[in-house]
Amino acid sequence: MNYQETLQYLYNRLPVFHLVGSTAYKPGLENTSRLMAHLDNPHRKFRSVHIAGTNGKGSVSHYMAAILQEAGYQVGLYTSPHLVDFGERIRINGQMIEEQYVIQFIQKHIDIIEVIQPSFFELTMAMAFSYFADKQVDIAVVEVGLGGRLDSTNIISPELSIITNIGFDHVEFLGDSLPQIAAEKAGIIKPGVPVVIGESLPETKPVFVLKSIEMQSDIIFAEDDDIPVLTRYEQDKMILNYQKKEYTSGLSGIYQLKNLSTVFSAIKILNNRIEFKISDVALKKGIENICQLTGLRGRWELLSSKPRIVADTGHNVQGVQVIVNQLKYQHYKTLRIIIGMVNDKDISGVLKLLPVDAVYYFTQAQVKRALPANELKAKAINYNLSGKSFGVVKDAVNKAILDADADDLILITGSNFIVGEALPLFPLNNQLPAI
Repeated sequence: MNYQETLQYLYNRLPVFHLVGSTAYKPGLENTSRLMAHLDNPHRKFRSVHIAGTNGKGSVSHYMAAILQEAGYQVGLYTSPHLVDFGERIRINGQMIEEQYVIQFIQKHIDIIEVIQPSFFELTMAMAFSYFADKQVDIAVVEVGLGGRLDSTNIISPELSIITNIGFDHVEFLGDSLPQIAAEKAGIIKPGVPVVIGESLPETKPVFVLKSIEMQSDIIFAEDDDIPVLTRYEQDKMILNYQKKEYTSGLSGIYQLKNLSTVFSAIKILNNRIEFKISDVALKKGIENICQLTGLRGRWELLSSKPRIVADTGHNVQGVQVIVNQLKYQHYKTLRIIIGMVNDKDISGVLKLLPVDAVYYFTQAQVKRALPANELKAKAINYNLSGKSFGVVKDAVNKAILDADADDLILITGSNFIVGEALPLFPLNNQLPAI
């Protein structure tokens, strides 16, 4: 098999949650344990940081990886889902896994894959951990896929656990109350391993405290420490102050202040936990150069200046709420929103948050979970949101650009898949795509 044939095998032979939804979800660690045993337990051959949470865990993962890279370490980074290229899921110092490694891994282990029948996520994670072990990374930053307690990544014994926040998402798997969801996320807390909680609520804080007591783990609430403060924007970059020091963030969404609060607390713990030493210079450079260092995209990412076009992967109620808050800081003549969603999200909860004075371009990604654009448009009418529907993301983007004045703002959001299909339309030089 070549690379594309190998990816097709992964997508077609194994259940892929981000494409088909709940039918791909395989809770529990049995398959993972069998795979790891077959691979000689690669997850025991490198240090790690484990990151869970409803929102923000991707950004926090990339911030942590970037800072550790700037500190001079070889850093593995495992995240999901990818936006454009499968290799985004598995990186070392920002470089995607080699295509040949993917091909050879599947060819070498195809017999056991056929026997165990792992999910796409389980197998991808096994590939990542083998890759990190083979390349002898100094430390790996591992993002939880879904939940925590039963997530396949929960086989690792990290140096530090991080839980960014708790909100309503994947309630069919994690529970329909915040304490239930918190309990699932708290499942990554390991005996004697410190845990940083980015944000807590009155309903969730006791869950984390009790779990940390049970695990005899130190627990740190980032919100109890100093909080970063936005001071200004310079050339679309966020300048913030933390403990009387100034930082420039490569991610400009105002919601990154909460993620950075979590990161600052986590770096303090790491500096005290292991022999890794992370200087103030590495901390500053990692925060500023996060996108160049790790390849992160789709977090309030500026794609064009005239008109301003921004892409953000907010895809649930909590994520869209922070986007709406971000819009309060923007200046524009007309707001144009390109949006599509998958059918297992709280569609009504998202729509009720969106501004009624925007022009909408309802669309859908080319995945089975996508809510048809005309259905999204019909639902949006109930919330006084008006616009046109487009069956293809490219058509929605092109129409929004044709309609826009130079001082308009076009926001592309609602789903990882919408952003993933939009990004390849834009050159990486802040130019408009050819229409």
